[in-house]
Amino acid sequence: MGFLKDGAWHADEPQFAGEDGSFKRKPTTFRDWVTADGAPGPTGRGGFRAESGRYHLYVSLACPWAHRTLILRSLKGLTDHVSVSVVHPLMRDDGWTFDTDFPGATGDGLFGLPYLRDVYVRADPKASGRVTVPVLWDRETGGIVSNESADILRMFNSAFREIVEPGEDYWPEDLRAAIEPVNARIYDGLNNGVYRAGFATSQAAYDGAAGEVFDTLDWLEERLRTRRWLMGDAPTEADWRLLPTLFRFDPVYHGHFKCNRRRIVDYPAIWAYARAGFQHPGIAETVNFEHIKQHYYASHQSLNPSGVVPLGPELDWNTPVDR
Repeated sequence: MGFLKDGAWHADEPQFAGEDGSFKRKPTTFRDWVTADGAPGPTGRGGFRAESGRYHLYVSLACPWAHRTLILRSLKGLTDHVSVSVVHPLMRDDGWTFDTDFPGATGDGLFGLPYLRDVYVRADPKASGRVTVPVLWDRETGGIVSNESADILRMFNSAFREIVEPGEDYWPEDLRAAIEPVNARIYDGLNNGVYRAGFATSQAAYDGAAGEVFDTLDWLEERLRTRRWLMGDAPTEADWRLLPTLFRFDPVYHGHFKCNRRRIVDYPAIWAYARAGFQHPGIAETVNFEHIKQHYYASHQSLNPSGVVPLGPELDWNTPVDR
């Protein structure tokens, strides 16, 4: 779907596949951190102090990586402090656009630019690599702080504690060592596993990736039979990293990415957990199934050349959950 090289746009981006036909995800490129006092974070430079109105978030409502940042923005009370622009769900040769002819697409609220790639070039005229969401922009320095969703999640969790009520801590210190391996397994086997299955270009690569997806779901089903949330009685960042994938699984990953051994609704514990996550205060308003289906089915022409978007599935996310 295109890439930047030295600030110039190339629409003929090569497929991210290894010689064995496996999908290869490229690393993110901007890794600075917003911190409470502007001190350097775990990576990058300092100078990005948490301030109301200073930062702007660029997202796609279709993208699970961007979705997790919207969830933390909502849960941590940052909606009045971190503004948002939403790209159009259709992504073709020009990459993410700021067209506004689809409900929920806002245009570029900062600069009125036509493409997300223009935001990257504004930050760095020699920018190279994939143009991805989310993007956290700093109005003060006129640049990108981060395009790594996992980092932005933790910034939103803790950096703005002097601006908003701290609320729940979704990365509590006493659980960090336990959260990390859960995050890793879910990322490898499911968050990224569905993409590895969907974009595999060999049978062996697909078989391995799809098998890992359902091994991970089987593991989650067993884990969630005895826990309300992944780590126990309260949600953590592990849940907010997992749930965007579960929300998308039956609508797109089951069919579009050929992860069709089972659906989420076929797993009693996972389906109840996914509904509980959807019904948790502040979550449902971050979910947009029309953007999700429009993006995947209409954008990925190699997987769905017709671009036809299916009607279903019909899922009742609001059925009460007894957990």
